[in-house]
Amino acid sequence: MKKTKSLLFFLMTLFLVVALAACSDSEEAGDAEGSGDSEGSGGEVQEQEYPSSVTIGTGSQGGTYYIWGGGLASLLGDLDVTANVEVTGGPVHNIQLLDSGDIQLGMATVGPFYEGYNGEGEWTAGNTYKDLRVIFPMYVTPFHWYSNASTGVTNIRDHEGERVGVGPAGGTPGTYNPQIYEALGIETGEQVQAGASDMTTQLLDGQLDHVGFAAGIPIAAVTEAETQAEINIYGIDGEDRSKVIEELPFFQEFTIPEGTYEQQEGPIETIGQYNFGIINKNANEDFVYDLVKAFHENNDQMVQTHASAKNATEEAILNNKEFPMHPGAIKYYEEVGIDLPDAVYPEEYEK
Repeated sequence: MKKTKSLLFFLMTLFLVVALAACSDSEEAGDAEGSGDSEGSGGEVQEQEYPSSVTIGTGSQGGTYYIWGGGLASLLGDLDVTANVEVTGGPVHNIQLLDSGDIQLGMATVGPFYEGYNGEGEWTAGNTYKDLRVIFPMYVTPFHWYSNASTGVTNIRDHEGERVGVGPAGGTPGTYNPQIYEALGIETGEQVQAGASDMTTQLLDGQLDHVGFAAGIPIAAVTEAETQAEINIYGIDGEDRSKVIEELPFFQEFTIPEGTYEQQEGPIETIGQYNFGIINKNANEDFVYDLVKAFHENNDQMVQTHASAKNATEEAILNNKEFPMHPGAIKYYEEVGIDLPDAVYPEEYEK
């Protein structure tokens, strides 16, 4: 009888121990799951560690972004950060790659940034890219077109029915050249999407009638074309320019200065979009601060990389009037006395 009671007591004790352990495990699992849901749905910043290496998303070879990428890689090397320069489709592609974490630093024009942040534009499929943050100013990307001089073409309205190169898919020209033609009611022939160097080769080989591109000036591919053939270089002005800006308000008026290209005849009136260096909001704050500081303190080094960097002054960050900035960048610009607009302070910034 005593053995029976002892066995019964042992079994009851064992049951209670197992039950209590199960409850404890369940509570811990519940707490972990609840914490994950809170972080995931709250959109909080999950700051990353200071990186030892980064990948820079640029654009097509022969374009200005790719050249800038090399200059930025050199600055990062001075910060003991290894940088890999990656050829991409340009701003749209860079935004997507930043969002997925495949690159850690990118460049974009205001059109794709606006569309990505707000989920507008066909390429977004309604998705928003709210983790984008501006970190430094770059330059205005002017849109211009070039044709073999033998065609006599100096106006994009003469592209009606012609085979035109519009730029790489995901890049600024590849995204907006078709929209410019549509805004002006110009029905071109086939629109070929490719990088600047590739399109120039096709133009000189007679495979394309005209090429339209947009990048920081001078564009290396246009300069290269001048060494091989006589070309006409032209933009958009007058009523056509006003109509494009009305239809696509992230464009602005721009004049390509005389002497930018050897074969241009005087200043070229056209349209353009501003460019910014961009990063994910979760990037390390100290890293972003160090990068922006190095970027401005070594502007002469960037100018040697590409002439367009001469416009990337500290005051030029004021070209950003509405897009959220990274706290690391805000810290630098406030330190040097830049009065930033209220709209650029993100929700996660603590004043």
